[in-house]
Amino acid sequence: MKPTLNSRAVPTHYLTGEELNAKQTLALIDRAAELRAAPHVSNVLAGKSVALIFEKPSTRTRVSFEAGVFELGGHPLILRPDEMQLSRGESPRDTALVLSRHVAAIGLRTGADEKIQDLAAHASVPVINMLTRDHHPCQALADLLTLKQEFGALDGLKLAYVGDGNNVARSLAIVGALAGVQVSVAAPEGYQLEPVAGAQLTDDPYSAVKDANAVYTDVWVSMNDDADTAAARRKALAPYRIDDKLLAAAAPGAIALHCLPAHPDEEITPAVLYGERQRIWDQAENRRHAQKALLETLTSGS
Repeated sequence: MKPTLNSRAVPTHYLTGEELNAKQTLALIDRAAELRAAPHVSNVLAGKSVALIFEKPSTRTRVSFEAGVFELGGHPLILRPDEMQLSRGESPRDTALVLSRHVAAIGLRTGADEKIQDLAAHASVPVINMLTRDHHPCQALADLLTLKQEFGALDGLKLAYVGDGNNVARSLAIVGALAGVQVSVAAPEGYQLEPVAGAQLTDDPYSAVKDANAVYTDVWVSMNDDADTAAARRKALAPYRIDDKLLAAAAPGAIALHCLPAHPDEEITPAVLYGERQRIWDQAENRRHAQKALLETLTSGS
């Protein structure tokens, strides 16, 4: 019999955030707060290894997962594309079947979601989405922990995301809704998120941030964008920059958030990025604590 959490079987995988219900999500955030206060209180991974596959460059995801697995008593196996047969044509199915014989969980940072879905379909251990083209649920968990740390409770908060309606915006909408956080997304035509999880969609950044407790953004240009694409994106997204004026239009005491890496003077001004109202560096730290709580949940059912 599978272990249960809140009278529901613990999900095998965490790919979009929808695998957890509302009570489970809130319990995970509470546990993350405990692990932030006492980072070495759990050794749930003692004597176990976790495979962390990075097909994309990474700073926060790599460091937070590697350090987090270690703090849980486990051994992080960092696997890069040039070190695996996956990059030479071995299937995700075969990779999953092999890794499941050796490790307690598998994390994958990749491009297309189809690859992680295929991996999860054949793995007998939990598979965690460390970032894909369409979803970034671990980042959203860290963001909820940051909000809880700042405001004490999540239910009834409003978070406004401004800029490109990308994987981060989608995960904030999905996971935020589970925690009782209202998410609004402001983006121009052609960059807007599809209707998801009750998120409020608009093309007006000032409408989005009205009464918001947090104002959130992400980079406008990715490493894969060519010069023409990058120029077009900067032009379209320029009105969605987080600056002091936009932050002032939010609720009193609103904070600025950014999942990083940041491009100062593009999606966020240096004054906000390094100012007193941001909690961006707390977000970066909270990746570790939230992911540790997730690993506990998936590998032990507690």
